Amino acid sequence: MNITMLRSDTIYRQIIELKPEEKREAYREQMLAPFKKKWEIQQIPFRSERPGGFDVLTLNDLMYLPADRIDESLLETVDLISPNDFWAECEQIVKDSFSCFEQQGIYLPVQKVVFTVLLGNPDSQILKINEGYSGDGGIPGYILTVLTPNTYTLPRIRAALAHECNHNVRYQFIRWDMDVTLAELIVSEGLAESFAVSRCGEEWLGPWVSKTDTETLNKVIKPMLKPILQGKGWANIAPYLYGDEIAALQSMTPVGAPYGAGYACGYYLIQHYLRKTGETIEQATLKSAEEILKVTEDYWYAESVVDGT
Repeated sequence: MNITMLRSDTIYRQIIELKPEEKREAYREQMLAPFKKKWEIQQIPFRSERPGGFDVLTLNDLMYLPADRIDESLLETVDLISPNDFWAECEQIVKDSFSCFEQQGIYLPVQKVVFTVLLGNPDSQILKINEGYSGDGGIPGYILTVLTPNTYTLPRIRAALAHECNHNVRYQFIRWDMDVTLAELIVSEGLAESFAVSRCGEEWLGPWVSKTDTETLNKVIKPMLKPILQGKGWANIAPYLYGDEIAALQSMTPVGAPYGAGYACGYYLIQHYLRKTGETIEQATLKSAEEILKVTEDYWYAESVVDGT
């Protein structure tokens, strides 16, 4: 496995030294160009054909720190993601996350991966709801994580990277498109968070799961999601995955779903599946949503306990 780690801290420092009018283009070429194939797959223009048009910089500014805000006032923040130990730990968790699949005899078709950790846009409400960190790893070969660095988020980026590595592996074997079902979204997020816990420990469970209590899972989330598992259409099903608050911020219609509904439901669904089958999380990662749901029909009627058991 050829893993390339993009040291964003070095790039931030270089951009700080540039003239204001040079920053955005330098950011595009240095920080976003290594992910160019990812943008192509997602049909996001790398550079708009018209001034001010939608492209990777427009998308970047929604959650990641906008290039024109990278100046000397950012130096102390960049310092927080500059220790070599921080990057060594990030690289190690990515290497370990892929190698554990290979150790179980699972050959990964994609053998080149680039990843980085970006600074978050402090004005991003979605990032704030997610307690200051998030990730994007659904396109095999490319992993982005983002955080507003502090004592809470910095140690959690390892788990976020492991979570995204799992998505990176799954979608080398499972086809994903915009016609995806809610079932696949729930299963994939449950697999990714279960994998992160297996690599880093349950204490690093993401807030998209840990904020859900037993009563909310059993009395609200499960009854809400079970009848619409085969629902399709991103705008229709994403609110059930993320919850109303994030859905509203993305101009989607709220549906009465609590924060992280699909994530929490998926995590406990996969924990149930692993206990019931005895499979490893690596083996389960390659299973279709249909296979997993067929084995876990009883999950929807059982009283799941939100304590990791």
